[in-house]
Amino acid sequence: MNLKWVASLSLCAITSCQPSQDRDSAEPQDIKDIVNTFDYDLEFLQNHLDSLVLLKSDDGQAQLIIAPQYQGRVMSSTAEGEKGNSFGWINYELIASGEEKKHINPYGGEDRFWMGPEGGQFAIFFKQGEDFNFENWQTPTALDTEPFAVQSQSQHTVTFSKAFMLENHSGSRFQLEVKRKISLLEKSDLEELLGLSQLDDKIASVGFSSENTLINRGEHAWTKEKGLLSIWILGMFKPSPTTTIVIPYKEAQDSAKVVNDAYFGKVPEDRLQIKNGIIYFKGDGKQRGKIGVPPQYAREVMGSYDAENKVLTIVKYTLPENTPDYVNSMWELQDDPYRGDAANAYNDGPLEDGEQMAPFYELESSSPAAALQAQDSIRHVHTTVHFTGERETLDQISREVFGVNIAQITAVF
Repeated sequence: MNLKWVASLSLCAITSCQPSQDRDSAEPQDIKDIVNTFDYDLEFLQNHLDSLVLLKSDDGQAQLIIAPQYQGRVMSSTAEGEKGNSFGWINYELIASGEEKKHINPYGGEDRFWMGPEGGQFAIFFKQGEDFNFENWQTPTALDTEPFAVQSQSQHTVTFSKAFMLENHSGSRFQLEVKRKISLLEKSDLEELLGLSQLDDKIASVGFSSENTLINRGEHAWTKEKGLLSIWILGMFKPSPTTTIVIPYKEAQDSAKVVNDAYFGKVPEDRLQIKNGIIYFKGDGKQRGKIGVPPQYAREVMGSYDAENKVLTIVKYTLPENTPDYVNSMWELQDDPYRGDAANAYNDGPLEDGEQMAPFYELESSSPAAALQAQDSIRHVHTTVHFTGERETLDQISREVFGVNIAQITAVF
């Protein structure tokens, strides 16, 4: 690709510069400090990717790194400038290798564009006639290794587009176009979006939204009988031993119904708690597990609190009312392929053989199933916000957004 570097609204030639410190020669604690900084991640990605887009706030404190090469995904962000913490999980080893893996290339990133369903008779990750097992599972290349084209850019926004075709497990074909707009948000935007009181000046913050549009570019309508698609946004974050995922839900007579934990086997009680309208799930990167919340119980917000690094993360997403049809991604032929989840969380951990790619956790949201007429579209917005500061200053935000304070979150596990 003949792409140029894009940074701070200027085009720069690819340089041969290396990271300022050698990870191999650094002490373990030094490595942790280096990798956690935004400037390290920026320089690493500049050295290994064909192009980057860097969005900055006016004061330079809030910044985003976006990779057109990886479907316009937000690789990482910072709330405190170049030397601040870098919030996104990045797969350094895979990116540095330049290799393309079978099944999936998990490059990382805080906001990546995917589509569902993953499994079932209408799956787009399994070819027609194939059994639902890992050997047959394959991420579509348009969602994995193909770039999205930059359409426009300003100081705080960048837009992308991609046209491609998908075929599902039942043999139905979809001609489609994806449009994606990433926007860096101001503090006033965050206050309005989350319904917050005026943010304390002692709190550092970064917030960004991805506005994702899926368009039916074919000649025929997409129908439930032949299978529907959905927009699926996933954010990968760095875990800590004290990270707790927080997902408010709508009360139900049977609280067990608000959580689907059948993806990788039942999650034990010491890692998953449901109480007083909140789902708590460990995000420590030490045990593999995934949960989902059906649309009738989901609220349009979820997040996490990392007590070790004093980071409160909030995700807000589009959740239309009275829209029950969400694609089902379970790896099986399904009795009801439109009873899927609106929100998901994943905690990484070692596989049965003890190997682990790297610890991370995910916060995910999906659009409803897209029953689109020709040339019609569906839109899904996924917004990620990080607040960092002293616990006391974060407490009010947690109460206003989640309905619980920091002490209640940290006391669960």
